[in-house]
Amino acid sequence: MPAEPLRVLSVIPPMTQLNTPYPSTAYLTGFLRARGVPAVQEDLALALILKLLSRRGLLAVRDAITALPAAQRTPWVVAFSENFERYLETISPAVAFLQGRDATLMHRIVGRAFLPEGPRFAALDAYVDPDTGDPLAWAFGALGTHDRARHLATLYLNDIADVLRDAIDARFEFVRYGEQLAQSQPTFEPLAQALAAPPNLLDRSLQELTLAALQRHQPTLVLVSVPFPGAVYAAFRIAQAVKAFAPNIVTALGGGFVNTELRELSEPRVFDHFDYVTLDAGERPLLALIEHLAGKRARGRLVRTFVREAQSSQVRYINLVEPDIPFADVGTPTWDGLPLQDYLSLLDMLNPMHRLWSDGRWNKLTVAQGCYWKKCSFCDVSLDYISRYETASAETLVDRIQAIVHETGQTGFHFVDEAAPPKALKALAAELLRRRTIVSWWGNIRFEKSFDAALCRQLADSGCIAISGGLEVASDRLLALMKKGVTVDQVARVTRAFSDAGVMVHAYLMYGFPTQTVQDTVDALEYVRQLFEAGCIQSGFFHRFACTVHSPVGRDPAAYGVTLQALPRVSFAKNDVGFTDASGVDHAALGVALKKALYNYMHGIGLEQDVRSWFEMPVPRTRVARNRIERALAQVA
Repeated sequence: MPAEPLRVLSVIPPMTQLNTPYPSTAYLTGFLRARGVPAVQEDLALALILKLLSRRGLLAVRDAITALPAAQRTPWVVAFSENFERYLETISPAVAFLQGRDATLMHRIVGRAFLPEGPRFAALDAYVDPDTGDPLAWAFGALGTHDRARHLATLYLNDIADVLRDAIDARFEFVRYGEQLAQSQPTFEPLAQALAAPPNLLDRSLQELTLAALQRHQPTLVLVSVPFPGAVYAAFRIAQAVKAFAPNIVTALGGGFVNTELRELSEPRVFDHFDYVTLDAGERPLLALIEHLAGKRARGRLVRTFVREAQSSQVRYINLVEPDIPFADVGTPTWDGLPLQDYLSLLDMLNPMHRLWSDGRWNKLTVAQGCYWKKCSFCDVSLDYISRYETASAETLVDRIQAIVHETGQTGFHFVDEAAPPKALKALAAELLRRRTIVSWWGNIRFEKSFDAALCRQLADSGCIAISGGLEVASDRLLALMKKGVTVDQVARVTRAFSDAGVMVHAYLMYGFPTQTVQDTVDALEYVRQLFEAGCIQSGFFHRFACTVHSPVGRDPAAYGVTLQALPRVSFAKNDVGFTDASGVDHAALGVALKKALYNYMHGIGLEQDVRSWFEMPVPRTRVARNRIERALAQVA
């Protein structure tokens, strides 16, 4: 009997982003179509949110609240119930406004009488203008009506998200769902128990959407890509629905979470849901799997793929060594089939740079595969997505950019590289300018000294509007220990060159790195304050250092003065590993102050204050001269 014709469906599971599609399915769909394989894609993350944020969805939420005992109804739930009719009347118009379908509604929204206002709106009171009484005048002034309305509508949706969390599923957030069920979980048991529990409203909604997608496309192979731990639970719910509907449909799991955390997978129960689990860049394993399903190669000739043996039920890793598809040959991603007009442009952070992550429909593209530096001691430099560095020519990249603009009608690009190489960006900018291709783009870089004033102006002329980069701990000693290859002064000069060219700058910041003292932390915050004050950076984010088993710190902890905590036996996810730092610093308490200070700096508040004022415990005076960054910048001038 001839094999059934292969039809591939790639899906994005909840939750990733609401303003733009996660790019994995676009890459795989474009790659497969270029090789003649029938392939389609669905964004079930967006579909789930739009299903819930509708009149029918809110009615279902109200029914779930009615079934809750009164003692379990939080203030968020009570406020929603008391204003339910207003939520029901306004949900469709508010969503349409955030989708860009009804711009004139902004005038009603900014009047503050149209949308019901729940607990999320309370934060506005912290910034009331003493002269006008307007809590948003500092951000939007007399005009800025559209952005003001989008911020208010975003708070409105966040209020509803809080209700979904409190009344339906405590694991739910707009950007992650059930994250703790998967993140560095050594055993599958927590996830297995969650999947065996009776489905709640979110589960049932996702199941309905999955079945509808199967009926539309009639796939023989379903690919589920999970980039983050916060998409794993929903990915397994999707596979559960597929197998219940049609056990003969083949399911395969891949993506960033798998590549990072499931490298030692030995849990057979994973394969009750997924027939295959693939590692690292998906193109070569996928081609091998498709050839196997078509009867053109034996199962034992798969590439970087976990399977469960039928007789023993043991998990087996198969890796017939074959060369990966060169980055220049992976083809152009396609967004065909995704509802680009339905994504929600949200404005939750009132900072021009920070808003880019949730605002606007960006075409996500990669300038190069992997990282050209691959030395940072906190990074997973031993894994393929970092260690295998490949580039494509500027001509090839601009060909892809032009094809995507033609397909989507959108000229905004987010380059999602680990760190886009300066040489490649320079060539890309020159090619964009040569072809007079009009785009707006932003992406991640290292603060290399090669980003001088001339190159920054050239990048800005080509359409660069913003860049982000890792300053990490603003300490030359710790930067050297991290093997970042930069200094604080160099970062100041590079970021100033970008800012002077009209390019916004976001700094990734870290605290709690091995051997970091309280003094180091105070000094780092002072450096950050000065960078904001000097106009070098406009945005930033502090995150707590986490040691991973794939990083240089995790592989050689003694070199960094830490002792790793013993891990339990791992059959499922393995990534973060606890450690003991002899310094004994309470980094959690310091982190609260760092994040509070940074939030205020991003809004232009408190830049004149002594950095010690942000800490609720005694900390030493900073050793950094208050004009240190100015001196570093003067050396260039």
